[in-house]
This record gives sequence, C-alpha cells and structure tokens, in this order.
Amino acid sequence: MRQTLMLNPTIDRVTRRIEDRSADRRRLYEERMARQHRRGVHRGELSCGNLAHGFAACGAGDKNSLKLMNSANIGIVSSYNDMLSAHQPLEHFPELIKQAARGMGCTAQFAGGVPAMCDGVTQGQPGMELSLFSRDVIAMATAVALSHNMFDGALYLGVCDKIVPGLFIGAARFGHLPALFVPAGPMPSGLPNNEKSRIRQLYAEGKVGRDALLEAESESYHSPGTCTFYGTANSNQLMLEMMGLHLPGTSFVNPGTPLRDAITRYGTEQVIRNSEQGGDYHPFYRQITAKAIVNAMIGLLASGGSTNHTLHLVAMAAAVGITITWDDFAELSTVIPSLTRIYPNGQADVNHFHAAGGVSLLVRELLGAGLMHADVKSAFGTDMHAYTQEPFLDGDQLVWREGTRESLDEEVVRPVARAFSPTGGLAVLDGNLGRGVIKVSAVKPEQRRVEAPVRIFDDQSQVKAAFEGGELDRDVIVVVRFQGPRANGMPELHQLTPFLGVLQDRGHRVALVTDGRMSGASGKVPAAIHVTPEAVDAGPLAYLRDGDVVSLDPDNGELRALVDAAEWASREPAICDLDHYHHGMGRELFAGFRQLVGGAEEGAAVFGGFDAADLPGGHS
Repeated sequence: MRQTLMLNPTIDRVTRRIEDRSADRRRLYEERMARQHRRGVHRGELSCGNLAHGFAACGAGDKNSLKLMNSANIGIVSSYNDMLSAHQPLEHFPELIKQAARGMGCTAQFAGGVPAMCDGVTQGQPGMELSLFSRDVIAMATAVALSHNMFDGALYLGVCDKIVPGLFIGAARFGHLPALFVPAGPMPSGLPNNEKSRIRQLYAEGKVGRDALLEAESESYHSPGTCTFYGTANSNQLMLEMMGLHLPGTSFVNPGTPLRDAITRYGTEQVIRNSEQGGDYHPFYRQITAKAIVNAMIGLLASGGSTNHTLHLVAMAAAVGITITWDDFAELSTVIPSLTRIYPNGQADVNHFHAAGGVSLLVRELLGAGLMHADVKSAFGTDMHAYTQEPFLDGDQLVWREGTRESLDEEVVRPVARAFSPTGGLAVLDGNLGRGVIKVSAVKPEQRRVEAPVRIFDDQSQVKAAFEGGELDRDVIVVVRFQGPRANGMPELHQLTPFLGVLQDRGHRVALVTDGRMSGASGKVPAAIHVTPEAVDAGPLAYLRDGDVVSLDPDNGELRALVDAAEWASREPAICDLDHYHHGMGRELFAGFRQLVGGAEEGAAVFGGFDAADLPGGHS
C-alpha cells in the first residue's frame, strides 16, 4: 500500500488546510520563480565587461568553462568564521566543493559570506538583542551573494540558530536555482549534559566558584563542531533532512572526518545533477512545498526540538508562499509522538542519538506509521523513503545503506509503538494574557500546571538580583516582559534557567511567562514564551501587576490572569523606558528593524509577508 493512502488523517487535514490557506500566495510565488527561471542565468547575457568581472579571479580552466556556458556554475554561500566552533569547520569546504565541481566538468565560486553569531556567546549580553534580527540580515546577505546571477545552482553552508533559517529564506527568493544545504556536523561528546546542568545550578546558588563553572563549560564546548545538545542548531539540521534539503543521514556526522569530506563532495555533484546542465532540473521552489514544511514541523515535534522554530518555520514557510500558524503546530502535536530523549529532554546528546539510530530511524518509524509525507522529492533525487538510509565509505567510495531497523538505545530513541509520549509536547496557550507557546517535553507532568502569584520584571538581570536576595523562594510565576521583537529584538532568556531550576528543586511551583524567547535548550521549568501581543504594544502582559495570580495550564492550553474583569479593565498598561536596549553594541543600527518587525506568531520577520502584500487584502 502506498504511504500516502496510510497518512494519518490529522496530518492530511492540517496539510490540506495549509495548502488551501496558502493557495493564492503560493501560486504567486511559483509564478515569480518560474519567471526567474525563464529569464535564465544572466551569465549568458552579460556584456563582455560584466562577464570578465565575474570570472577575473578564476584560474584558466574555470574561466574557459565559464566562457563556454554549457556547464553548471555553483554558487557557494557560507557562514564560515573561525571564532565559533560550529562554523570553523566550513573553512575548507569551498576548496572541496570547487574540486568536486571540476571533476564534473563544472565550476563553483564562493558567492559570498553571511554573518554568523553565537547565542551561546551572547546569552545575557547586549549582543543577544541582535540575534533574532540576524536571521533576516543573513537572508538579505544571501540575496546579495547571489544577485550577480552567475549561478546555475547553490550550496548553502550553515548550521546554527538563525543561520539556517536565514539561508533558507534567502534561498527561497532564488528558488529557481537547485539548492542543497551542507552541514558541518557536531563536535564529539564532552562533559555529560546532566553534569553541566548540575554545576550551573550550584554556581547559581553560590556553592561553586567561577573557576569550576568555566572548567565545566570548557569541557562541554571543547572542539570544532556544533554544540551537542538538542537546541535550535541541531533542530535545524534534523528539519532540513526531513525536508530533503540534506543528503540522507548526514546531519550528525562529525567534522574533520573522511566521511564528512566525502559528503561535501557528493553534495556538490548532486546539486550539479539537479541543474539544467545536469539533465534533471530540480529547483528549490518545486521541492519545498506545503508537504515539505509539514514534514519539518513533524520532525521538530517528534524529536522535541527547539521552540525557536515556532518563529523560524513560520518565516521560512512565508518565504515560499506558505502560511502556517501556531495552531497548525498544536494540532500536529496531538498525533505526533515524542520519539527521542536528547538533552534538554533527556541526558543523551546528538552523537548518542545518531549512534542509536538517528534521523534514519526516526524517518523509518514516522513513515511506517503514516506520520509524515513520503511524496516529497528531495535534493537527493528521491522521495523521502531514501532517508531511512545512512552514508558509509566503501574504500574511497561514498555509498548509502539502510540504517538500523531497531533502536540501539531506547533511552534515546524509540519506535512509535513505545513512544516516550503519545504527543509532541508542544502546546499553544491562549487566554486573557495573549497567545504563546510552551514546550513540555522536558517538564514532568506533575510540574506542568502552575497557579501562583506573579513577580514582574522588565529586564532579565533583575531576576538574578531577586533570586540572590531570596525574594523568589516561594511558589511564583516569573514574568519578564518588554522582551518582544519590537521592544528589544526578542533576546533569549536562557540565563534564567539555572535560577528557576533551583527554585523548582526546592519544591516550589515555578514557571516563566515572557514575550521574549527561551533558548532552544530550555528545560524542566514550564515556560510560556513568545507571548503576543508583546508588552511594548500594550499587550496583556503590560496590564499585570505584582501579586496577580496567573494560571498556566498547558494541558488545557490556557494562560490566564485570575483578576476581576472590572479591575482588569480599569488598569492602564505599564510603560518601560527601553532606551538602554537601543544603544551600544550596534543596537542603534537596528532601529528600523524594531519598527518593521512583525509579531511572534507571524514569525517576527521584517519582510512584511513577502508576496502577501500583492494579494487582495494583503498588507506590507
């Protein structure tokens, strides 16, 4: 029986609803990409002077290939820098790609670099307020890199939090080009995650010094490669594979290995095969359909991935003319089982996950249960059934073989029949405090519902001071407001996790409510995040007062202030002086972004909905 006949009815219903909702927007996007394709690569139409500029720095062999016009030229867009571990391995990828292209009688050129910042470095620092906006800067930088229109296909080199969503959005605007995303892979495992978390909490309580904390952090983040916990960066990689934008089984192969280099070379050859010159034209815009986006959502839910993607995936989908909502995530979550336990949802890291079965086993289980779309044509040239395979080196030859059919460690990854939970662990919250999202996959069921008085803060640094002063040693819902995209760029508030975790361990009922973000590594404390409308726009959080009792109930999807309606209606919204958020560390350069940015549920993007502005009733 074909997998499409077995598709879970909820997944089918949600997908059809997305397709119907997006029909006009998607049609406009496809028409525009088809027109870009018909206009062709301008390399064949450039004046001699223009073309000479385009290949002046190339060697003689590459120049001759570019002059002939009958071979593919691949653009490389990379997030390489040598400061950050996830991006440093990309340094040598362009040369591998160029060699592989020449082996196919084609060429590759480094089209441009995009900025890549690390949330791990900027947590709790002013630079974090640029983090979310960097996604849209990366999208624009990708467009600049490809604007020379010298290319017949593109390879996108990136891994981490905002980098992959930004590259994806940029790739979508050049959707007439075949595309393949090239990961660098995670660093080898270091200090166990539970030990790292324990030392962070001890430091928060003042029981160990900074030297012990720094030693633990250094043992955790210790070499080139992506951080090994399952945050936004590694969620990116899994979702790209679920959309068919990676080669099968390649997300979590460590950097600096012969296998990783072979994968990079093969990716180059594959994008050339997908070009018009390669004979099987397969552009990005035809590949990334509503079904591919739904597959990404399913992968995120099944693996307990980062809540940041309730922002990023909305913006990414919009870039290809598809409108998804938080309600789509929530409805899918009711039927997608939790199949992994990767830190912070468990103690294993992504290396353990990969060894226990990894993405290939996850895909096998989801396909076998009718819980994902098989009929998505991938950049690998197949449908999604090929993604039950893994890459191996047979001598010098890269080959794919079927991955394991059973989990090698059911504490890390499980079959659908023995899922950790029957649902995906993501819920949408609604009520008189607005709408938000919560990930409960790492929260014990008995600790998910919290009803307690609130303590309100307008800056995360105030929380630390209150904790150290003993002011939070009780049942409490910590509210950190004026942290939304228009207020200050929506920074992550990951530094709050140790303090809240200590309070929970002391037996208190504790939760966080914020219009900001938590890290993709948010953990055991229930956190209602991305609350919209945000406080700076007189959203409901601005009407809360210290001591108000709030009910946070993920099981029933509620976020509610238990305040008399007449009292609530009589209040004026709180106002916060945000000037200190808007200057220093380059933040003044992003004033225009803060004015243009949309709300959290619309993806917190500055682009105004792309083609939606051209549709009846659309707006910019």
